[in-house]
Amino acid sequence: MGYKKIKAYYEEAYPPLPTGWTRFTRKNIFWQFVRFIVLNLKIMRIIVGGHS
Repeated sequence: MGYKKIKAYYEEAYPPLPTGWTRFTRKNIFWQFVRFIVLNLKIMRIIVGGHS
């Protein structure tokens, strides 16, 4: 019979490591503030558009 050998720890089981840009966007408070403002503007555009 052909049994498949299963390795306990194989490379495909681990998630990819974040890039430098990803780490920057996650940790930098100024970038997070900019994204916060952009998100709020998008939400306000939807709300204002629904009330007119």
